[in-house]
Amino acid sequence: MTGPGTDPRATAAGTDPTPTRRGTELVLLAFAVVITLAAQCIVDLTVTDSLSPELATFGTWFTALWVVAHLVVRRFAPYADPLLLPCVAVLMGLGLGMIHRLDIAGDQLGGNSSGEDAPVQLLWATVGLVLFVAVVVVVRDHRVLARFAYTLALVGLVLLAIPAVLPNSEINGAKLWIRVAGFSIQPGEFAKICLVVFFAAYLVDKRDVLALASRKVAGLELPRGRDLGPVLLAWVASILVLVFERDLGSSLLLFGIFVVMLYVATERASWLVIGVVLFSGGAFVAYQVFGHVRVRVDTWLDPFAYVDTGGYQIVQSLFSLGTGGLFGAGLGGGRPDQVPVAKSDFIASAIGEELGLFGLVAVIVLYLVLVERGLRTSLVVRDGFGKLLAAGLSFAVAWQVFVVLGGVTGLLPLTGLTTPFLAYGGSSLVANFGLVALLVRISDAARRPVAPPPATPPRLTDAPTEVVRP
Repeated sequence: MTGPGTDPRATAAGTDPTPTRRGTELVLLAFAVVITLAAQCIVDLTVTDSLSPELATFGTWFTALWVVAHLVVRRFAPYADPLLLPCVAVLMGLGLGMIHRLDIAGDQLGGNSSGEDAPVQLLWATVGLVLFVAVVVVVRDHRVLARFAYTLALVGLVLLAIPAVLPNSEINGAKLWIRVAGFSIQPGEFAKICLVVFFAAYLVDKRDVLALASRKVAGLELPRGRDLGPVLLAWVASILVLVFERDLGSSLLLFGIFVVMLYVATERASWLVIGVVLFSGGAFVAYQVFGHVRVRVDTWLDPFAYVDTGGYQIVQSLFSLGTGGLFGAGLGGGRPDQVPVAKSDFIASAIGEELGLFGLVAVIVLYLVLVERGLRTSLVVRDGFGKLLAAGLSFAVAWQVFVVLGGVTGLLPLTGLTTPFLAYGGSSLVANFGLVALLVRISDAARRPVAPPPATPPRLTDAPTEVVRP
């Protein structure tokens, strides 16, 4: 895995045929800044008929964030994928615009807003940028992380367990939070990244064993019974999260990531089947045993029957999406503040109301591009650990977006997960900046040209000979 032909830091001698595409990234980042500022201006003019006096400060701060990110990538990861940062910038910019719009609604329209949250989100973005810079600068070779796989696994499990044992960690029925100095931190967001790193390192070491099949049943090559241990442990861990923290979203996310990474490592569809069977069994038992799971499922099946209690959020979300139609009411033209917790859990319904189906699909396409670039990186990077790590991180984003949008639209039960980069929430934003930093580092290794092997002198036996006569 670490031979000279796979060194991600190697550079080609002489002329370098691979463009860095940093200029493309800079142009796209400038376009993202323009979109963000335009959204802010439209919101202000539509709702208040004037531009906010803080707009200049906001625009300068937001621009500075991405200038710094671009310069760091240009200096320390020049071959990184040029589309990763622009996608994140547009998503975060749209999220800030919608949070600002909901702030105004809370101040002037008597909505359910809890204060000025857009400046706080921008502050968290700055903290996320610090983490991004630290990861890109310090982790010069992503394969170094494999050496700390078990340490990171322990850290991830501790981060998952802390809210379950702390008092006052429950919000909206789920014990997910740590309250420190007036701030609420969700450690599960950081645990997700630690566990993905561990999964990647573990599966690289064990994939040959896990790929062995013992028998063929209904066209599927099933693994040996002794090799079911890792997936059973992941299943038990996800069930424990569900039981002690009442967190359906993190439980589903954790188990789904491991099963998909296991499939990517072994290329055996039987692991997906086993994962679906275990998930279905766990979901059935959880529905029968745990009251909070039963309430969420019943509310999901018929939200209008529980409109006065747990179904109010999803009913308002459906009305919001229906009001938006195809083209939306326009930024500032709807009433997304009527949906409870619209800034975090239901920001997708707010976007659907004001930008319509086309606007929401455009946001989904941005996520698709971000995930596609991550999966492309996993295909072209030259070491097995990097392949699994990039695939796991990309799937984590895709799976989280799918689960969140499924809950908002009524396709899935509500889980409490946040929409990456878009929704209000400091822990999610900071952790996802770290996730993108790892993708940037791996993509730099994937696109960096490989140095040609050093020239070796000809062997003595291959040297030309001639007869010299005196």
